[in-house]
Amino acid sequence: MRIVITGAAGFIGSHLSERLLDLGHSVVGIDNLITGDLANIAHLSGRDFVFIRHDVTNYINVEGPVDCVFHWASPASPIDYLEWPIPTLKVGALGTHNALGLAKAKGAKFVMASTSEVYGDPLEHPQKETYWGNVNPVGPRGVYDEAKRFAEAISMAYHRYHGVDVKIVRIFNTYGPRMRIRDGRAVPNFIAQALTNEDVTIFGSGNQTRSFCYISDLVRGILALMESTVNDPVNIGNPHELSIADMAHLIIKMTGSQSRVVFKPLPTDDPQVRKPDITRARTLLNWEPKVELAEGLTSTIDYFRKKMEIA
Repeated sequence: MRIVITGAAGFIGSHLSERLLDLGHSVVGIDNLITGDLANIAHLSGRDFVFIRHDVTNYINVEGPVDCVFHWASPASPIDYLEWPIPTLKVGALGTHNALGLAKAKGAKFVMASTSEVYGDPLEHPQKETYWGNVNPVGPRGVYDEAKRFAEAISMAYHRYHGVDVKIVRIFNTYGPRMRIRDGRAVPNFIAQALTNEDVTIFGSGNQTRSFCYISDLVRGILALMESTVNDPVNIGNPHELSIADMAHLIIKMTGSQSRVVFKPLPTDDPQVRKPDITRARTLLNWEPKVELAEGLTSTIDYFRKKMEIA
């Protein structure tokens, strides 16, 4: 297949590009590099990969046939969408509209990166796809949460009205190589601080929970959904739940760090719990995560260690 990926130079987009190339597909990557990094895709040079620097909130033009559009363009870390609130809303609305327009014009499948953030600070635990969420639309995190909720809505409208074969992936916390150092999320922040023996910063009590999925497991789930006949949203994540404090102490131990843990106030609307119900993924896609946390963290720590030595 010939596949277009928006946000191709980002953490997940670059892994998705690499895996699709490994499977023999042709990939056109698009990114405006607000949060993406060309270093993430430099190793794809010389393969059947074309990169276009472009902001997908503007019209997307790709010559020739396209079989599938993966829409991954968006800031995805709290510090990013708090710094870029309007671009985050625009890529969720205008960017999704343009990417859907490309899929419709080419008769292509459309696979959209949604997020567990559509559930907000959930009152249901674990979160099923049938849960409508508990989101503050006017809070600082609302720019990301509501952008993704709108993206889901317009994607389903294109499916119902135009017949576009839409797939919606609700991604839960994912980690692995190519995350940005100190990108604001727990795993890269904790690893970067631990490797330099700085204080490891926990926001809030540390009792809030997350469920961490390794990148290769996520990509496997995304591709299983792409190949399926499913059009309703599907949670892809690891249901193993861990407190933020436990993750911090585990990373300190695994890095052999001298860091101590310090606590700072919890940001506004930060979710207290996050755990996917993956029954749909198991039954409809025959998918579940395979990479154990210790294995995934070892690979991620090794990547950060080398990256920080280069820096």
